[in-house]
Amino acid sequence: MNASFDPVAFSIGSLTVRWYGLMYVIGFLLAWIWGRRRAQRYGWTARDVDDLVTICMLGLVLGARAGYILFYDLPVYIADPGEMLRFWNGGMSFHGGAIGLAIAFAWFAKSRKKRFLDIADFITPLVPQGLFFGRMGNFINGELWGKVTTLPWGMIFPHAGPYPRHPSQLYEGFLEGIVLCILLWLYTRTPRRRGQTAGLFCVGYGISRFLVEFVRLPDAQLGYLAFNWLTMGQILSLPMVFLGLYLMLRPAEMQEFHAES
Repeated sequence: MNASFDPVAFSIGSLTVRWYGLMYVIGFLLAWIWGRRRAQRYGWTARDVDDLVTICMLGLVLGARAGYILFYDLPVYIADPGEMLRFWNGGMSFHGGAIGLAIAFAWFAKSRKKRFLDIADFITPLVPQGLFFGRMGNFINGELWGKVTTLPWGMIFPHAGPYPRHPSQLYEGFLEGIVLCILLWLYTRTPRRRGQTAGLFCVGYGISRFLVEFVRLPDAQLGYLAFNWLTMGQILSLPMVFLGLYLMLRPAEMQEFHAES
């Protein structure tokens, strides 16, 4: 099966819209719509959601870009600083984006006199949809492919040689996007202690990413980093799992909101 797609969605005059960027827009739009629907159970106004989603969008994009530069390919960006602004070429790190989100949560919590974990519990169920569309953007871009496979759904990527490979972008889109979204939706139907929803997200994402990395080809410029089999993605995912377990298991007060309906 050939996985070759035109990365350009459409063009209007000199303006070129690429699927990669369009996927991010769709993800943020869905998060904003669902966030407005969830606002009432937190006692928030629509304006609170608008402001929070905007600052989270900024924190996520800047953090994801900075994370990729620092964790994955710093020498390239030092050699060509202009590449930092070429978002359409890809190069976003979820773990960097998570740090950017945490900074956005802290800023919003301080400015609105809200609790950091309440904001994290509010936002994290909105993230998997964005992760799904982000992975679809990776798939269309023909990047982050998997190892060579003989499985019937193996795909030939245009820049990855002639052999079928695991479509690891689709695996991640399914686990991090669809499965994690369903788990969080079911989990929040029952009132939970403060921080548990964010904890489940961290555990769910960390485990999903860790598992898929076994069939995903490591970044060529890094290779395997520990024990000759751990990748950067796995190393960065382990702290998320431990943090999530802590948030889920620690004793804490109940949040003051109604369960999802």
